[in-house]
Amino acid sequence: MTIIEKILAKAAGKKSVTPGEIVAANIDVAMIHEATGMPTVTGLEEAGCRQVWDPDKVVVLFDHTVPAADSKSAEIEKRLREWAIAQKIKAFYDIKAGVCHQVLPEKGHVRPGEVVVGTDSHTCTYGALGCFGTGIGSTEMAAVFATGKLWFKVPETLKIVINGKLPVGVVSKDLILKILGDVTGEGANYKSIEFTGETIREMTLASRMTMCNMAIEMGAKAGLIEPDEKVFAFLSGRTAQALEPVRADPHAVYERVLTYEVGNLEPQVSCPPAVDHVKPLQEVLGTKIHQAFLGSCTNGRLEDLRQAAEILKGRKIHRDVRMIVIPCSAEVYLDALKEGLIETFIKAECVICNPGCGPCFGGPKGVLAAGEACIASSNRNFRGRMGKGSDTYLASPLVVAASALDGVIADPRKYM
Repeated sequence: MTIIEKILAKAAGKKSVTPGEIVAANIDVAMIHEATGMPTVTGLEEAGCRQVWDPDKVVVLFDHTVPAADSKSAEIEKRLREWAIAQKIKAFYDIKAGVCHQVLPEKGHVRPGEVVVGTDSHTCTYGALGCFGTGIGSTEMAAVFATGKLWFKVPETLKIVINGKLPVGVVSKDLILKILGDVTGEGANYKSIEFTGETIREMTLASRMTMCNMAIEMGAKAGLIEPDEKVFAFLSGRTAQALEPVRADPHAVYERVLTYEVGNLEPQVSCPPAVDHVKPLQEVLGTKIHQAFLGSCTNGRLEDLRQAAEILKGRKIHRDVRMIVIPCSAEVYLDALKEGLIETFIKAECVICNPGCGPCFGGPKGVLAAGEACIASSNRNFRGRMGKGSDTYLASPLVVAASALDGVIADPRKYM
């Protein structure tokens, strides 16, 4: 069996499963945040269910609009805050923790071989730790809160084998954008993607999280990477639970296999109006930008901040550009402070914001005006997503930083 088949078989109490089979899986962790949580709570209450099935397996977190930007968001957060306290949910992180997809792994809620669901499409990020993480709807989550179970159709698996060493100035974001452009936004609909090969094995956990984070942009149900010592080292001291890693069988059957050699890979940029509209950086050099955004659940980790700081150190951003930097968790923020990265950003005349989603989804802290363009390290660029009538280009932290310096989309390699 493949990784996803083994995880679902275990969760359903079965010896084996096959693609297309419907299984009722036990849920190990269920997460809601303030942007999608209230419909779940309302659905649970309307069903007459007063208590979640297991408060120790529920995580509630505020990350999209933090602190509250208006009366409506304040009321939502107040209601969810009261509900979480009444439910005796220990894993309740108010406005202080950061983006859910960074906080849950940091706090030890994501473990290899488990099933983690969240009312956020980028829950697939957790596959970098060898678990089945997937986004579900608020109504589905109400059912999970009531029963601790959810049905799944066992997905077929697309295996992507990646070998070679990434060139200087090329990082995991460039790789996943290249794959996304090839597979397209619907090319992996309801499939599980297994990323493997020597390139993946050499990647940091942070880089792997970037890869799995964007599996949903290909339509995938999950992105998965076989857990190794890097995962175990990260989780050491973060969870007391025993780790049960799951690995694909040597002769597992895949829907198809794609192979990449990355030795000559160039930086990539996703251009509006769709995430899979990917072009080599050289084809969009000189495109005017008004804002640069470094952050999000895709590229707001310490590794990403380091990459951007390498480009920005001793320099100042272009006078016509606003650059917004948002560490994706309080832990990342503290580490960045200790390393002097925040000082580098401030001296470069960037704006630093508290951990959260920020402008990624068109939320507070960086909405664009009509006719403006942003180069962002985030994961979606549907036209108007960051502000009505605006455009967003997606790229690596290196490209984001170089573009902020030049005022146009720029090649970071000239600064390295």
